[in-house]
Amino acid sequence: MNDFIKNLLPAPVNGGFAMPGYWVWCGSVIKGEDGRYHMFASRWPQTLNFAPGWLFHSEVVRASSDSYLGPFRFEEVVLPTRNEMFFDGRSTHNPVIRKYGGKYLLYYMGCSFDFTPDETDQNEGERFWEAWYNKRIGLAVSDSVFGPWQRPDAPLFEPRKDNWDFYANTNPAPCIIDDGRVYMFYKSMTKDRHLNIGLATAENFAGPYRRSDYQLRLGSHSGAADIEDPFLWYQDGVFHMLAKDLTGNICGEKYAGIHAFSKDCIKWELPDQPKAYSRKVIWDDGSVTEQGALERPQLLMENGVPVCMYAATSRGELGFWNAKESWNMAIPIGKSK
Repeated sequence: MNDFIKNLLPAPVNGGFAMPGYWVWCGSVIKGEDGRYHMFASRWPQTLNFAPGWLFHSEVVRASSDSYLGPFRFEEVVLPTRNEMFFDGRSTHNPVIRKYGGKYLLYYMGCSFDFTPDETDQNEGERFWEAWYNKRIGLAVSDSVFGPWQRPDAPLFEPRKDNWDFYANTNPAPCIIDDGRVYMFYKSMTKDRHLNIGLATAENFAGPYRRSDYQLRLGSHSGAADIEDPFLWYQDGVFHMLAKDLTGNICGEKYAGIHAFSKDCIKWELPDQPKAYSRKVIWDDGSVTEQGALERPQLLMENGVPVCMYAATSRGELGFWNAKESWNMAIPIGKSK
């Protein structure tokens, strides 16, 4: 796994998951008890700007396919809006689906606020930050990929006013190892609004989730100043991580992906070739495109090894702020070289 990018195969042009009229993002896939593949994703109306529409109007949905490459077909809204008194009452986003001990585990970010967003909230103004500070991580549980989902009344944990995670908890990246222990990266913000990534751990998915002062470092690189949207997995006794390179200082391409590994999920190393994927995509019809965004990487694991990478992607200028359309694409992974 020291050269992740070499194992990526051409992406199917008609794969992944898209919905006309909606922005689609955050695709996480699992094989259901029906033998089919189910993607949990975020969507919100394309009549709104991509950002900050995701914060105010996102909802988690489920789509399905006979193939892990797709195309996936919309099935249902899984985590709709509900009473604003709940932590996730107005928006749900960042779904990550896992299964352990016969339970389907849907980690996600929820948000709530007591105002009605309008056209004045299309930029990062005061109400944007009011909502952003209210982001929390939830865990919905079900015996079936079809639900019903036991949706929590409270988040897994709250921000800590005496620590680096002063504002919000978001972008859950859980890894459940064979004995049931959970290692989960999450993103937060200091009191003076510096982003970073920390680690929460639990003996089992039900918690409690414990946090320390830990903040992610990759050698000389530090946390969310350099990367975001990590994906964690455990393979052959080693933790692995994919993440978006925010600056290009790690892998040489801005908004491409990096690969890192660790024995304890605390001290992380970069391989000789840290680039995990590029925004330049090779498709199965022989064409090549440079995507405006290619991020929130998620892997489908089968028999303990990754077989497909999913990524939220968009057409348009660099970065999702300028997105023309968005969907979740699928990139098959070949045998390790």
